[in-house]
Amino acid sequence: MGEISITTRLLDKTAFVKDRQILDRILIANEVVDEARKTKKELLLFKVDFEKAYDSVDWGYLDAVMGRMSFPILWRKWIKECVCRASSSVLVNGSPTDEFPLERGVRQGDPLSPFLFLLAAEGLNVLMQAMVENQFFSGYSIGMQSPISVSHLQFADDTLLLGTKSWANVRALRAVLVLFETMSGLKVNFNKSMLVGVNIADSWLRVAATALHCKVGNMSFLYLGLLIGGDPRRLGFWESVLTRI
Repeated sequence: MGEISITTRLLDKTAFVKDRQILDRILIANEVVDEARKTKKELLLFKVDFEKAYDSVDWGYLDAVMGRMSFPILWRKWIKECVCRASSSVLVNGSPTDEFPLERGVRQGDPLSPFLFLLAAEGLNVLMQAMVENQFFSGYSIGMQSPISVSHLQFADDTLLLGTKSWANVRALRAVLVLFETMSGLKVNFNKSMLVGVNIADSWLRVAATALHCKVGNMSFLYLGLLIGGDPRRLGFWESVLTRI
């Protein structure tokens, strides 16, 4: 069975892409959890929390990503002009200070920023693919006849990492996230990130969460605004949506 990256072969990134839906991610995450429950297989999920994601992207890293993706030099210069010449000021006792230059970030709210953030997030996608291909990380295999290995789901800054229960996977998760932090400038808030298990003992999860410096989450949990592991046929599944309307 060949490892198949869920983001490049099956789903691709759906954030800000025409004719793609945010619901795709939620449906697939729920499908994986449901399959693990039915087959009694062990499933490890790590929900990543990025701290001030849009404000912390390193500009040098972003330019390097565009270079690796064969963006024309002229285009990269235009992006630099848009991003690197930004300045800001703060209010002190109601009066604005002198403007000062920004040193990182993609200015959340700018029409261009979601697409630039997708380029920044591509680094984690590539790292996870490499970890799977080199057998440092084992994704969760779903399906019988033509199984697919699901290792990560991404939608903008909402990231869910999925794999089998093993200490090798725990070490790989920590390593890949720390490496991505160093590369991109994006900081993972491990204290708010959480580890969730299906058919995994609570005692094992607590030890693994301690190693990752994160908390143990409950099944069900919210991802992209909807419950993962819940029953969409029940009213409670949609309560988080109804409260926001």
